[in-house]
Amino acid sequence: FCLHFRDEKKSQSRSRSRSHSRSRSRSRSPQERYGRGRRSRERERDRGRYEDRDRYERRSSRERDWEHRRRGRSASPAKNDKPPNEEPPVKKRKEALDPILTRTGGAYIPPAKLRMMQGQITDKSSLAYQRMSWEALKKSINGLINKVNVSNIANIIQELLQENIVRGRGLLARSTLQAQAASPIFTHVYAAVVAIINSKFPQIGELILKRLILNFRKGYRRNDKQQCLTASKFVAHLINQNVAHEVLCLEMLTLLLERPTDDSVEVAISFLKECGLKLTEVSPRGINAIFERLRNILHESEIDKRVQYMIEVMFAIRKDGFKDHPIIPDGLDLVEEEDQFTHMLPLEDDYNTEDILNVFKLDPNFLENEEKYKAIKRGDHSLSCLTVLSFSFLYLEQEKVTIFDQTEVNLVAFRRTIYLAIQSSLDFEECAHKLIKMDFPDSQTKELCNMILDCCAQQRTYEKFFGLLAGRFCLLKKEYMESFEAIFQEQYETIHRLETNKLRNVSRMFAHLLYTDSIPWSVLECVKMSEDTTTSSSRIFVKILFQELCAYMGLPKLNERLKDMTLQSFFEGLFPRDNPRNTRFAINFFTSIGLGGLTDELREHLKNAPKMIMTQNQEVESSDSSSSSSSSSDSSSSSDSSSDSDSSDSDSDSSSDSDSSSSSDSSSGSETDFSVNLERMNRS
Repeated sequence: FCLHFRDEKKSQSRSRSRSHSRSRSRSRSPQERYGRGRRSRERERDRGRYEDRDRYERRSSRERDWEHRRRGRSASPAKNDKPPNEEPPVKKRKEALDPILTRTGGAYIPPAKLRMMQGQITDKSSLAYQRMSWEALKKSINGLINKVNVSNIANIIQELLQENIVRGRGLLARSTLQAQAASPIFTHVYAAVVAIINSKFPQIGELILKRLILNFRKGYRRNDKQQCLTASKFVAHLINQNVAHEVLCLEMLTLLLERPTDDSVEVAISFLKECGLKLTEVSPRGINAIFERLRNILHESEIDKRVQYMIEVMFAIRKDGFKDHPIIPDGLDLVEEEDQFTHMLPLEDDYNTEDILNVFKLDPNFLENEEKYKAIKRGDHSLSCLTVLSFSFLYLEQEKVTIFDQTEVNLVAFRRTIYLAIQSSLDFEECAHKLIKMDFPDSQTKELCNMILDCCAQQRTYEKFFGLLAGRFCLLKKEYMESFEAIFQEQYETIHRLETNKLRNVSRMFAHLLYTDSIPWSVLECVKMSEDTTTSSSRIFVKILFQELCAYMGLPKLNERLKDMTLQSFFEGLFPRDNPRNTRFAINFFTSIGLGGLTDELREHLKNAPKMIMTQNQEVESSDSSSSSSSSSDSSSSSDSSSDSDSSDSDSDSSSDSDSSSSSDSSSGSETDFSVNLERMNRS
């Protein structure tokens, strides 16, 4: 109640004060009221003016203090406290920077002014001149790349080659990639430019391709579909221009379709549209595998409907033969086939993009390199290979290039022709007639003989067709016979490389040639029968060879041929007599293969070898004793010596008999052991 009463009292007092003020204002005259208001407004205006002045003075004082502190002097507290003799500080004028030396190249400099500035510099190898020439080169390359199109590409290339693109190869690569990324619709034009430059300077084309591969890999890792699309499109057109190898295309498609997503399949289809026709020509098996993978993705993977429609459209494009996507558009096939240089760069290798080439670097040999490039432009020299170091530019003069075909394309085609002729012939005479009508050069004679032997070796069993064919060629021309002689020696030396079936066919074919005297028997000179000079493969070869000869000729005629006195010098290795150990080895070998009748003379030689050695020793000792008896003057001493010699002879006879018996025993034992081993080998 007390609080309520107090509030009422306060409200009453307020109302009384308001009514009192109203009555006072009504009692004043209008002049007094207006004059008082005007004076108050003037007073407020003057007060604000003084306050603004004080505020300005305080701000200027703060600025002076800050300036003094910046210059390292003591700040003055007030304007009037300044010493009368002190002069105001002089502001340092900001040094003007050379626009050429700034990071971005500075403001635009007209070409006339830039040439004038270059003309004012007397030292052409100075840093300033090289910097200005670098800026001019950068602007020129960038401008030419930006305005190239199908109609003016020839003129642009000529102007571009007038610039030192070897020094500015980093600028050229960067400008080309930036222009293609900004305008993918002109990718085929930029690919044609790169193809022409690649034919003159292969390392510039390689640098652009390396950066392009790294851009694609970077976009793939970042899931940047647009970057992958532009990079893959450029790679596709470079493959069409034979700047990049088609293996790169297959690797990129395999990577994109390995773990298929909507974006990766879309990039793969866009890529395949551009280079599908090229892949169809150069790698049909590869593109068949890619389309088989797309078919599996279409049926098995859960991808968007839009991407499924894209795959179906891709199959329709392939069915139409890529008629809307030619390999090289009209007007852009500007590089001759012999001038093209294809780079084999895999997708997953580590590449150096040489980004240091994008920025200016002082060249200590600037004038010399410029003169070399001018000589190249004049046509005094041509460029074969560009050797690039990290910070210097070296130009190599081209010598006459000799091209070596390591792919052996012509050889493969020749062998294919021979194989087809052999397979399409009914008998050996028809085949020989077809091969002779081909009229191949003399340098391919040995290759023809090798091909006949290879076809024979590839058969499951030996066919007499090949022996008759080889024999007919040997009878036609001496060169064929000499080729088969050389092939016999080569095959015997490398017989361990052949499988058992091939080895059997080859040995039977040579047995037929020996039986028909198509090749001379002197080829057996390369066969050395000993434990050290033969292998299991060579022993099988000799075994089959002589068994076939025995089947053709019979053992008596074969033995008669091997005993021909005119051929004995060629059979010394086949039937060795220089070492008893080798003789025993040959006897045991031929006995184990069922041709022991060929070794009768060897057995006689081995049996008579100790007696021959003893006879030789006796002759030597008798000559020594006769010389000693003639020199001695005492007859008794000579008789003693003769008796001693007789006794020694009898001892030697007994010892030789014992040695021969022991050697014959050991030889018979070794013969049985070796024959058992050979029989086991033949069974295996």
